[in-house]
Amino acid sequence: MFFFSACNWTIVDGMAFPRPKRRFYSEDELYEYAVGALARRKRTVAELKRLLRMRVEADTEYGQTLVELIVRRLKDRGYLNDAQYAAYFSSLRRDNQKFGRLRVVTDLKAKGMHGDVIDKAVDTAFDGVSEEAQAREYLRKKRLVRPKDQKQAARVFRQLARGGFGTKTIFSILKKWDVDEETLTELESESA
Repeated sequence: MFFFSACNWTIVDGMAFPRPKRRFYSEDELYEYAVGALARRKRTVAELKRLLRMRVEADTEYGQTLVELIVRRLKDRGYLNDAQYAAYFSSLRRDNQKFGRLRVVTDLKAKGMHGDVIDKAVDTAFDGVSEEAQAREYLRKKRLVRPKDQKQAARVFRQLARGGFGTKTIFSILKKWDVDEETLTELESESA
């Protein structure tokens, strides 16, 4: 089967079919859609705006104003709050996935959060949490054990780095596991 799209027609197996016209939502329909989207899953302001822009003519001033109006209504009614979302997300990632601070910050940035909101939420979530203890919990969750050779040590190093732990913490764990100095030096040069 061959698909080709151009203008308002879709060509399938050499036959042309008219593409359905794009439907744009009114203000009330867009609001109901937004409430439904938030009921299915918590979202950031940036994520919700992306969803809403697909349902209005976002390149027009009317479409942009409509999206901002819906977002303002949702914020006023308490359905949309980036600070609460960031706090919830941070504690969930810390407790369930055992991620480190750096990974949580990166994930929140990818969701379009503002830097100040991220910093405040992550600082609160990781207040009093030992990064080394968190890293050990992460290793336990991933079923990683003391490395027997250089290749396994590199694997543990990369896994902890992906998990959002700082190099200082990673090297502290590897040193306590008696990883040889040559391997640590190579890993240090790799991380730089």
